[in-house]
Amino acid sequence: QVQLVESGGGLEQPGGSLKLSCAASGAIVSGYTMGWFRQAPGKQRELVARITAGGRTNYADSVKGRFTISRDNAKNTVYLQMNGLKPEDTAVYYCNTAPSAMYSWGKGTLVTVSS
Repeated sequence: QVQLVESGGGLEQPGGSLKLSCAASGAIVSGYTMGWFRQAPGKQRELVARITAGGRTNYADSVKGRFTISRDNAKNTVYLQMNGLKPEDTAVYYCNTAPSAMYSWGKGTLVTVSS
């Protein structure tokens, strides 16, 4: 059974930075496009960044220039470096295959941006 475990969230002030990690177990994800999704209170889950097996990246306009997705295939882990955080980035962040989620969703990691 595939497990996706997200970590690294927390409370950060506007303008601050956080780095999220997503560790996959039960399957090798190096051959798949992986993405970071987020779901804010009262809103639908949205894809904010994705990275192909070859390392090509793509970002939602709302995070472009501030967020960087990366992956370490040896560790079966995907990362999201978030800089210049804004209050509107507040959400629970999840990882999965992208753009369509192939695996069950993990618990996510909560990011709260507030002064």
